Amino acid sequence: MNLSVKEAARLLSVSEKTIYRWIQKEVIPAYRIHEQYRFNRAELMEWATSRRVGATPESLLSPVTPASPQISLGAALEAGGIFYRISGSSRDKVLADIVTHLRLADGIDRDKLLKLLIVRENLCSTGIGNGIALPHLRNPGILPISRATVTLCFLENKVDFHALDGLPVDTLFTIMAPDLPAHLFLYARLNYLLQRPSLRRVLAIPGGREEILTTLRTEEAALRI
Repeated sequence: MNLSVKEAARLLSVSEKTIYRWIQKEVIPAYRIHEQYRFNRAELMEWATSRRVGATPESLLSPVTPASPQISLGAALEAGGIFYRISGSSRDKVLADIVTHLRLADGIDRDKLLKLLIVRENLCSTGIGNGIALPHLRNPGILPISRATVTLCFLENKVDFHALDGLPVDTLFTIMAPDLPAHLFLYARLNYLLQRPSLRRVLAIPGGREEILTTLRTEEAALRI
């Protein structure tokens, strides 16, 4: 909880009045602490990006600081892998099966990771609409993740993720990042590219691993950011 209403308004380029209106409508992730509202920066930027609030935050489409290493979404997906026919009749069971597929370093507690992913979903669904969800940790860096990965999973059956549009989910990109800047970058870039018709088409089929990777890399290269 590290942002005030004033800071949130400045970050999203809107008025404080607009922030309060969103709070009253319960559409923005906010927390009331000691009679004041506070915001988690990562949650706020995820919310803004997924709902296209204001302009696309270009600061998230490129490394956060000059010292940050360049992150390639294509490389992160190749490292994380693409998996088909993930089983599970509920959200939590699907997440449990996904966790078994994640390419994690030795020593990472997968049971703890699953619990953290479920906690994140209980706070606010990571379903971004059109049958797609982006599960991830609420606080990147809480586990010793050594490299940024994105794991794409296609479900055997559609599952309710309580997405904003009410549609069940069958395609999930699980983001694992070593820190907040890497997480925000991958989240924003992936969310942005998922609007591209060519990528949406290959995901809807779903296409083969090489076809998906090639399409994503092509769209990412076209960003020129």
